[in-house]
Amino acid sequence: MRAYGLAILLLTLSSSVYAHVGSPEVYFEGAAGPYHLLVKVSPPAMVPGVAQVQVRVTSGTVGSISVAPVYLNGRDQGLPPAPDSLQLSAADPQWFTGTVWMMESGSWEVRVEVAGTQGTGKLAVPVPVFARRTLPMERALAAPLFGLMLFLSIGVVSIVGAAAREGGLEAAATPSPRDRRLGRIAMVFATLLVTTILALGNWWWNAQAADLKHRVLYSTPPLHASLNRMDAETEHGVDQLTLRIDEDFWHKSHKDQWSMSLIPDHGHLMHLFLLRVPAIDRFYHLHPEQTSDGSFTMRLPAMSGGKYRIFADIVRGTGFPETLVSEIDLPNVKGEPSSDDDSSAAAPPFESFGTPVNVAQLSDGGRMVWEQDTRALKAGQVSWFRFRVEDAENRPVNDLEPYMGMAGHAEFVRSDLSVFAHVHPAGSVPMASLMIVQQDLGLPMDHSSTHSLPAEVSFPYGFPQPGEYRLFVQVKRHQHVETGVFDVHVRD
Repeated sequence: MRAYGLAILLLTLSSSVYAHVGSPEVYFEGAAGPYHLLVKVSPPAMVPGVAQVQVRVTSGTVGSISVAPVYLNGRDQGLPPAPDSLQLSAADPQWFTGTVWMMESGSWEVRVEVAGTQGTGKLAVPVPVFARRTLPMERALAAPLFGLMLFLSIGVVSIVGAAAREGGLEAAATPSPRDRRLGRIAMVFATLLVTTILALGNWWWNAQAADLKHRVLYSTPPLHASLNRMDAETEHGVDQLTLRIDEDFWHKSHKDQWSMSLIPDHGHLMHLFLLRVPAIDRFYHLHPEQTSDGSFTMRLPAMSGGKYRIFADIVRGTGFPETLVSEIDLPNVKGEPSSDDDSSAAAPPFESFGTPVNVAQLSDGGRMVWEQDTRALKAGQVSWFRFRVEDAENRPVNDLEPYMGMAGHAEFVRSDLSVFAHVHPAGSVPMASLMIVQQDLGLPMDHSSTHSLPAEVSFPYGFPQPGEYRLFVQVKRHQHVETGVFDVHVRD
């Protein structure tokens, strides 16, 4: 039985659920006035908690950087604390690090102010904050508390036994066999009573901890997926996918500071990704429409049958992004894409990583080249993932088109599906969230592209865990979405 004294303070670890599944860090690359910055924010796992902020200056000479967290939803909205100065790295004059406190779950922005040789500049980075786990007790504290509990428990039993054995005796009298027997009986009952109290206390604390975990630790709402055959009696029936988002306890209990409404990101309320598992050999990026009852529906394109893992990206009205997860078994589906933004890709079954391949063949006869440097990729290390699109003659193209307002989209998927991240050239932040914080700070918002683009597209990102990953890199050319598929091994 666990000790009650230990159980009072012991908080267990919980499984984590994230927007961008398994990838809580926020990456953003943008301009702060005349300076160009890459910002990484690691939100706290516990709330209140401390977020780690790292800034790399990629253009300009910067002397100082300060950051301030601002709560975007709730009673403290728009009331930033005094900014904290980031520390300049002694080894790298372009690298600044520091911390900020975040006191509530919800939508935050980190305001970054820069001063340097070209004057000052500022930018804002949206950061979703929520409690993902609780802290376990340190062993250095647990051991003394457990020893103290044993000492007190043994002391209680000893005192009860002594009282029953010697409480009625005259001073200096020797206990009789009957007195000793009464003492032993009293100690047995005292032991049972103390054990019962500890067990009940342990049960009570576990119930309180479970209730607290249920109310405080963030969880994504359940996503229910179903397939309906419209005109099922005909040979050419249409397969319609329906997705329903339920409200869970966490969201219901935060309604006073939470927005249940959704806002469009890249022109769509939902970005739906379907991956056929376990091979991860089929990939679909779709955009269902919301109906009057709040559910999302769409007519499926042509799809190969199998079990599919569903990742659905949405953005709340406060700018808080969520990635909902579900599964569905699908038959072979005949159909057509429902919008120009929908796309699909086929790839070989994902197997253990072998020889690295930096070239992906595209459906138009061209290819996509991953311009990976010679360094091995490490978990937790920020990298720029650069990809060059070439035509059938292996020449860089000059006619890439914006794909939903961006130069490209990339999805990073770990082989066991514990990590899924949807990333843009500006980073991992949704553009809808970025628009909210930029407007809140009074900055112009123009991260979209409306003209022909160069042949290269890049994405700032850092793998959260070591392991094997599959990358889906998407660009648009001649009104058609092309998807390059790459596999990579990430070391610890």
